[in-house]
Amino acid sequence: MKLVDGIEWRVAEGRVPYPQALAEMEARVAAIQAGTAREQIWLLEHPPVYTAGTSADPAELIDPRFPVFATGRGGRYTYHGPGQRIGYAMLDLSKRNKDVRCYVHALEGWVIDALGQFGIHAFRAEGRIGIWTRDGGSEAKIGAIGVRVRRWVTMHGFAVNLDPNLSDFGGIVPCGLPEFPVTSAAALGKTISPETFDAALAFALPAFLRSVGGACSTASNAGA
Repeated sequence: MKLVDGIEWRVAEGRVPYPQALAEMEARVAAIQAGTAREQIWLLEHPPVYTAGTSADPAELIDPRFPVFATGRGGRYTYHGPGQRIGYAMLDLSKRNKDVRCYVHALEGWVIDALGQFGIHAFRAEGRIGIWTRDGGSEAKIGAIGVRVRRWVTMHGFAVNLDPNLSDFGGIVPCGLPEFPVTSAAALGKTISPETFDAALAFALPAFLRSVGGACSTASNAGA
């Protein structure tokens, strides 16, 4: 592990089972709250799994072809799997800006900035959750955001589609938005490895941390 702007930067080797990741994340949050561990950004990949946020509607679980796990993050159902970059951010907002909406807005901006380094124009969509781009002229979702804040320490984070099997999203209504497709960097003609995307995130990290610690007037959704 290394430090990037004072944050412990952890990159997992191999695919981390979702229950293991959740347990480790919860333990780290408790240690941050106790003052015995640094804040951490954890970048990883999961085996195929569906996760249910606090607003998940069982009717939107169409075909549970993969394991399904309930989680405490905001949002509805989402998919995680190979070809997707997951970023879990465990940050102490009590040292920054104690505003969850502003934190989510900053998290969205971090992902948008990283994708922009590869020529992908991503954006927020008013009234819709996630990270969006245009695929063949239509708006499509390229990333999901889902967070939980426990005693001002953040959990969960983002999932960005680099080159997943997009058909795996077909077992759910992704984030409760059936009218919009899901896309990926590969579907847009961009080849992005996890390592190069991690480097883009590290480059954009200082701006993200400034946003988390600064004033914010833009509200955002806190679900995947």
